[in-house]
Amino acid sequence: MLPVSMFSTARSVFASRKLFFARPTPSSASLSPLLAPLFTPATQRTMSSAVAKRLEGKTIVITGASSGIGRSCAFEFARTQPHNLRLILTARRIDSLREVATKIHELVGTGVQILPFQLDVSNPEEVRSFVGNLPEEWRDINVLVNNAGLVKGVAKAPEIAEEDIDIMFRTNVTGLINMTQAILPIYKARPDGGAGDIINIGSIAGREPYAGGSIYCATKAAVRSFTDSLRKELIATRIRIMEVDPGQVETEFSVVRFNGDKLKADAVYAGVDPLTPDDIAEVVVFVTGRRENVVVADTLIFPSHQAGAGVMHRRT
Repeated sequence: MLPVSMFSTARSVFASRKLFFARPTPSSASLSPLLAPLFTPATQRTMSSAVAKRLEGKTIVITGASSGIGRSCAFEFARTQPHNLRLILTARRIDSLREVATKIHELVGTGVQILPFQLDVSNPEEVRSFVGNLPEEWRDINVLVNNAGLVKGVAKAPEIAEEDIDIMFRTNVTGLINMTQAILPIYKARPDGGAGDIINIGSIAGREPYAGGSIYCATKAAVRSFTDSLRKELIATRIRIMEVDPGQVETEFSVVRFNGDKLKADAVYAGVDPLTPDDIAEVVVFVTGRRENVVVADTLIFPSHQAGAGVMHRRT
């Protein structure tokens, strides 16, 4: 047994060492570029550098990139591979796309080349001519993020307006299918049966239908079935077909649903902490950045207060 004085000394030495190891790691922002890697955990450096390497030189198409999840995906891809990447950003609002491009260049510099491209995926003629209208050097596409989608209203089936049904199916289903058909010939022309990634943004609504969302739920169920079938049809290739299904995310989605009524849209998120578009974008980049033999086929993402389409805890 140690004498009391020795025990106290040992305890003091241990405490001082504990304090030493508990010192906070300097923030990378406060360090020079040469020193920052020394204070970054090795696992973080390895994972981020591996993803950046896998994305190097890729050309990525993102639909619905002017806002919400699509916009966040553009930023997340650019942050992950800021030195050698091409982004083709599509949406109906070309001015918004140009603004996104400017902000990305301000953030990461010009190592990311960006092509804003006005495109309405609900218009089959525009989609069919999409690839042919790209500059030649932008046509070697590697990744398609089928993100464009919308919901209109909360009417139940007997009262849903025909034009709302039409636009939801043309955007969420046939638009996604047409974009896939436009890009697949590029993928299939590559060696070994073809290679490339398609990430379809689905929804919890495609898994759990709810009242007041019958048409929207039907469109997302169609996306889910199409994605699963396409993966099976392309099983002999290196073409990866993946789906990311968000739960509750706070975007312009609800504003569009309520025809611009911000008060009704805000009420959707009352008493909860919804996901952000950045949360979904991080997952999209993660699944894209896996080794080419890894297919993260199906991902469902909830905020912590949600356990199903209609199962949520709201603070009172």
